[in-house]
Amino acid sequence: MIRNRVAVPSSRIGRGFDRRTLLRGGGALAAAGTLAACGVPSAYVPENKRTGVDKSEQDKRVRFSNWALYIDVDDEDENAHPTLDAFAEETGISVKYTEEINDNDEFFGKIHPAIQAGKEPGRDLIVISDWMCTRFVGLGWVQELDKANLPNVQANLAPSLRSPGYDPERKHTVPWASGITGIAYNRKALGREIRHVEDLWAKDLAGRVTLFSGFMEAVTLLMIGEGADVTAFTEKDVDKVMERVQKLVDRKHIRSFTGNDYTSGLASGDVMACMAYSGDVLQLQLDNPDIEFVVPEEGAELWSENLMIPNKASHKANAEALMDWYYRPEVAADLAAYVQYICPVPAAREIIAASDDEEVAVLADNELMFPSEETQARLHTMREVGVDESRGWEKVWGGIIGL
Repeated sequence: MIRNRVAVPSSRIGRGFDRRTLLRGGGALAAAGTLAACGVPSAYVPENKRTGVDKSEQDKRVRFSNWALYIDVDDEDENAHPTLDAFAEETGISVKYTEEINDNDEFFGKIHPAIQAGKEPGRDLIVISDWMCTRFVGLGWVQELDKANLPNVQANLAPSLRSPGYDPERKHTVPWASGITGIAYNRKALGREIRHVEDLWAKDLAGRVTLFSGFMEAVTLLMIGEGADVTAFTEKDVDKVMERVQKLVDRKHIRSFTGNDYTSGLASGDVMACMAYSGDVLQLQLDNPDIEFVVPEEGAELWSENLMIPNKASHKANAEALMDWYYRPEVAADLAAYVQYICPVPAAREIIAASDDEEVAVLADNELMFPSEETQARLHTMREVGVDESRGWEKVWGGIIGL
């Protein structure tokens, strides 16, 4: 797990680390499956029971729960977050910022009792992975957003992120940051290019390739490599992937199935090529510029983590004000320059490009933060996966990878 970026004095670039393996862990499907076994209808909260008393006018605060190291940090005070401080100063709304989300499963279980009991959850704003948003939105666990309070979101949200399968009209979710699941490899060591998912199966890479161990982490890119339309894939498409991976395992082509540790093998040279997340590769390249990230010609997965307001949250309007704050291009630019994931606000690119700090300005041309139109055309979002259909796939996948 990589935790430290190169410090850039006079900028807000700071630390980051591999969140995505935690974000896409398969256990959350099991958590949702547990609810299904007990009867999902009983877990569903109808629209008329989601809202509570909004105290935003008289209580100028908002409680914001996020993942660790996923926001800008002051160079001199690691407990200070410049973009949050500026929000509080301008609006008079104080922010209680908590880095309490370590895993989707864990947080699902943490917030579940309050949501199910119809109680105030102690949080006004949360950041959840796209696939888990499917669960929250489907179960009616988050409130519908008042778009009149989100003018910057309406004006500045990237077109590619406006209509995900789990929330087609963005009634309940707003992207915090995004990334790409693609391929990373050491081009100098390999001596040739990798341009397709199928290139991972070349004979000279036998025993030098890793895939993600989580079914939900791995399956989208693998299906794209097999020519499937992941926005409308079928059971047959999943079966084809399973058969391919089983054959690769049988002939010992796959070195291992990895979690957070995939970056260490690539950095050391033990792994020549692997599935990877775009944000991680930006960090690896600081130490080894020979490592490249590839969006395969046939495409790759675009994912996002999203801001949502849980049921009965008592500062809804304040939470929406904070959401909208991060869609001001200048604020989005500050956040993106620090965390270095794909920015959901394209207009932030010009602001970063105009920075007096050369190490910040160069980020505007980084495809892993601001993908070109050509790259965006090759990025795909997986369709919603139901609990019932995923449960069987998870079991088969676990058998293939040895779990």
